[in-house]
Amino acid sequence: MLFFVGVFLALVLNLLQVQRNVTLFPPDVISSIFSSVWWVPPSCGIASAMIGVLYPCIDRRLGEPHKFKREWSSVMRCVAVFVGINHASAVSFCLLFTKVDFANNVQLSLTLAALSIGLWWTFDRSRSGFGLGISIALLATLTTQILVYNGVFQYTNPDFLYIRSWLPCIFFAGVITMGNIGRQLA
Repeated sequence: MLFFVGVFLALVLNLLQVQRNVTLFPPDVISSIFSSVWWVPPSCGIASAMIGVLYPCIDRRLGEPHKFKREWSSVMRCVAVFVGINHASAVSFCLLFTKVDFANNVQLSLTLAALSIGLWWTFDRSRSGFGLGISIALLATLTTQILVYNGVFQYTNPDFLYIRSWLPCIFFAGVITMGNIGRQLA
C-alpha cells in the first residue's frame, strides 16, 4: 500500500513540477503520459514503503508512542498539506512572486521550511519523526544533487548547487507524510 501511495504521489507531484517548468528532463527521457521518467515513480514508491515501515519500527524500538489519536482523517489532512507545500514550491516563480512579494529564493525557502516544520508539529511532534525527517531530507537532497550534477535531469533557475533551495523542505514534508501513513497502517 505504501509503495502505491508513493508512486501515485510521485506521478501527481512530478506532473505539477513539469507543468510549471521547474523540472526539466531531456526530451528523449520523457517516456510516459505523466511527463515522468520511468524510474521516478518506482523510486518514490520504494522510498515511501521504506519510510512508512521505518516509522512504526523506530517508534516501537524507542518506546516513543505516537502522541496523537490515529485516524485516517488526520492522515488525509497531512497529505493535503504536503501536496500544498509541494504545489507552493512548484508555482513559486510563476505565481507566488506576483501574489506574495518574496525578495528572493531564500525567503521562499524559509517560508517552505516553516510550513514543513508546521506540518511536523501539527501531525507528528515526535523527536524520532523530526530526526528521521531531517536525515532522510539531507540524504535525498544529496542524492538529487548527484543526479543533477551527472545530467540525469535539471532544475530551472537552480539557486543552490545545481538544485532548488526548497528541495530539502519538500523531502522533509514527504517523510513526515509517509511516516504518518505508515503509522496509521501499522
